Amino acid sequence: MNIFVILKRTFDTEEKISITNGKISEDSAEFIINPYDEYAVEEAIVLRDQHGGEVTVVTVGSEEAEKELRTALAMGADKAVLISNEDLDSQDQFTTSSILATYFKEQEFDLILGGNVAIDNGTGQVGPRLAELLNIPYVTTITSIKIDGSTVSIDRDVEGDVEKIETSLPLLVTAQQGLNEPRYPSLPGIMKAKKKPLETLELDDLDIDEDDVEAKTKTVEVFLPPKKDAGKILSGEIASQVKELVSLLRTEAKVI
Repeated sequence: MNIFVILKRTFDTEEKISITNGKISEDSAEFIINPYDEYAVEEAIVLRDQHGGEVTVVTVGSEEAEKELRTALAMGADKAVLISNEDLDSQDQFTTSSILATYFKEQEFDLILGGNVAIDNGTGQVGPRLAELLNIPYVTTITSIKIDGSTVSIDRDVEGDVEKIETSLPLLVTAQQGLNEPRYPSLPGIMKAKKKPLETLELDDLDIDEDDVEAKTKTVEVFLPPKKDAGKILSGEIASQVKELVSLLRTEAKVI
């Protein structure tokens, strides 16, 4: 079985975001595999061990993303592909999905996994867009997947409930929290990852013209949310507290 995982390099979840000259500063920032993509990597490895085949992780990004690809290889993936976006002035979900679709149209694949959403932009668009461009079925926010031949049985999270779906390969799915518990790379896995193949492709290698994948969206402004004022603690008799609370809700919070 040929299993692929689309992966993104994101800020560490503990990283403090700062903005410089209207852009998010990456100076000294720590990066990780997007946490939802870790579920996808783990599930891909489990399915490969059950059904045979190999797992290839793919990302569109800068050369710094090699670190995250090597982490996925240390977890147990077999191969990695880095598609460089250095030639692009801007990139959005349309750009990423278009580049990935061009790559996958030249590959033999049974299953493509990705994270349900990236923790930086949080759009959840790349997976579904890619499936549409490849003209294959897709299921998002999965919490369970079982494969029997070409038949695939899936549990899908639907806001606290479960939707059961049966579909077929080839297929794209996106992973939701609860699908599995991603493993930590072991020391032997880290050593083996250094020798596993990691291919770097340029847009020219895929015969892609930059103008054809130019971003369709534009960031107008980037800003941090306003700091919250300290809360107020009311004191005194209950009746006076209620009167003061109503007054504050009307004059300061302006919610009534």
